[in-house]
Amino acid sequence: MIPLSTAVPLTFTSNLRGFELKQGDQMVATLNRPRIWSSEFIAAMAGQDWIIHRSGFWGNKGEIRDAVSQQQIAVFKFGWGGKGDLIFADGQKFFVVTRGCWHPVWTVTTELGEPVFQLHTREKSVELHNVAGVSESRLPILVLFTLYRVRQAEEAAAVAAAAAS
Repeated sequence: MIPLSTAVPLTFTSNLRGFELKQGDQMVATLNRPRIWSSEFIAAMAGQDWIIHRSGFWGNKGEIRDAVSQQQIAVFKFGWGGKGDLIFADGQKFFVVTRGCWHPVWTVTTELGEPVFQLHTREKSVELHNVAGVSESRLPILVLFTLYRVRQAEEAAAVAAAAAS
């Protein structure tokens, strides 16, 4: 895997276990579920691995931990209307918002409301915006966490569709 660059557009592909994030033809990161029924996902990029998992009574919270040290990197609190807060251990806060039903677009913004990127699920692309306020090491985990939220939404929709039929 290669380090992430803001000069070349990002795309992603999905499979049964997770996602591959690509920049041009090069794979830059992966997000995979280690076991089919696991609630955890492993996010990996250029020698850095994180564990992302759901927590909370209703599954309305999430956590990102460093895979080696098990230190908590960030926590996620899901809110109403498709919005959630991702707060890193150093206090930096991002909002993760989804809009649209048939063509969902996931937007990550800074605490001040400045867009960092938009993830277009139908086009399988990531459109980077204002990455100046985001460290080069933080951007990949933001994208991978958003892909994790995409997978959660897909699974919730599948369960709802199965229950309705």
